Amino acid sequence: MRKKIIAGNWKMNMTPSEAVNLVNLLKDGCENALCDVVFCVPFVDIAAVTKEFEGCKNIAVGAQNMHFENNGAYTGEVSADMLKELGVKYVILGHSERREYFGETDHMVNKKMKQALKRGLIPIVCVGESLEMKDEGITIDHIAIQIKRAFKKIDADDAKKVIIAYEPIWAIGTGRTASAYQAEEVCAGIRAIINDIYGDETAEAIRIQYGGSMNAENCESLLAMPDIDGGLIGGASLKADFNLITGCVKE
Repeated sequence: MRKKIIAGNWKMNMTPSEAVNLVNLLKDGCENALCDVVFCVPFVDIAAVTKEFEGCKNIAVGAQNMHFENNGAYTGEVSADMLKELGVKYVILGHSERREYFGETDHMVNKKMKQALKRGLIPIVCVGESLEMKDEGITIDHIAIQIKRAFKKIDADDAKKVIIAYEPIWAIGTGRTASAYQAEEVCAGIRAIINDIYGDETAEAIRIQYGGSMNAENCESLLAMPDIDGGLIGGASLKADFNLITGCVKE
């Protein structure tokens, strides 16, 4: 039985003082949730947020990006070891905004995944299609390429640790959301792709999130689907409503 995982992606929001205020508002509800809860915060907030969550068993801190090298002349970048020392457990890789605005490729995502796993971080690797791809009916074909490239030369034991976040690009920040059945169809397709690469055991172990504008109104129907194991939450993770999402996970 896969344990549900709800991760908030704050993107470029919240100063450290604002972050402390928000997590104190959310902490009690998240600590009592029946799922794993992750706060993926800007780098400058990690130390403050980690301190606030000391002793919280089911709450972890994640980063929103990292470099594929562990040190070197990469001005402005952050390494896996830097994140680990701050108490980070998860890291988002290949988010559509990183791909669109900063030119990240599947090859770069693969290198980052290997480094994260080597250093003991759990990747949340993002895949998804544009509206044009959706309308052309090539969603699964496109995602299959993303997954095969991202997981290249990653063994089954490591693959089981990875979280895959399906984020339809057309639904991020737009208020548009795939129906529960549409999201389930793609997440089931993702599990089938993993099955083709690694076999049934890995496919059944890996957790798949939905990341397209999940909120307090639609989370229950989405999380009821058999192949949706959680959510990667954007805007709704910056509000008190985030507790309604984590709280809708049932045993």
